[in-house]
Amino acid sequence: MKHDIRPFHLAIPVDNIATNRTFYREVLGCKEGRSSEHWVDFDFFGHQLVIHLKADKKLVEDSNPVDGKEVPIPHFGVVLDMETFEQLATSLMRKHVQFVIEPYTRFKGEVGEQATMFFKDPSGNALEFKAFKNIDQLFAN
Repeated sequence: MKHDIRPFHLAIPVDNIATNRTFYREVLGCKEGRSSEHWVDFDFFGHQLVIHLKADKKLVEDSNPVDGKEVPIPHFGVVLDMETFEQLATSLMRKHVQFVIEPYTRFKGEVGEQATMFFKDPSGNALEFKAFKNIDQLFAN
């Protein structure tokens, strides 16, 4: 089935607008869009991410084992091309971002081989960025 990729919209809670605004803009390099005192829009790799102030945000942390690692759930992110993934991973390491799962290759030599990394924003929202060796295997089983 062919998909026409359209930008998604995702709104997430954060406990501090200023800290998270800096993280998404300066650490991840997302261009800032509209904003108010309680929310900020970002161009999140071509998608619309909105951080919303929720001062009493209750974080529910859980994980699931995948490829011998504990993957945080819930999480969100973007599938990048391999070159962009490597550039982002290098940039995050230089900026001393603490990884939940450091960049590595998952399912090496198997269908769906991919580079992946997990880290959290300052409010504890888990993010995953990945890149497939063969993007045609994104939905392969």
